[in-house]
Amino acid sequence: MKKHKKVLPSGPPEQITRVRLPRGKEILGLVDQRVGGGRMLIRCSDGKTRNCRVPGRLKRELWIREGNIVIIEPWEFDNDKGDILFKYNPAQTDFLRRNGHLGSLEEI
Repeated sequence: MKKHKKVLPSGPPEQITRVRLPRGKEILGLVDQRVGGGRMLIRCSDGKTRNCRVPGRLKRELWIREGNIVIIEPWEFDNDKGDILFKYNPAQTDFLRRNGHLGSLEEI
């Protein structure tokens, strides 16, 4: 029986072709603390800390930890709360940092 060698991919690290950016009322945020029940405290790029939730339709898709960069949409009727819409992976976060999109979140 022949044994096959495992070939590891070599080359440049993962290249980012497109990164979703906030549009409209959406803003970038950094997860500060998970408070339970699918909610977390998020420090937003506009300087506010909001209590945000992962909507039910995304609950199984988004696994969010402290320190993740996310896109949130503040609620229309209560600006201190919002919904988490998207989570960036580490390569996308590096792209945002290099291109200056993080703004006030940059000190982290």
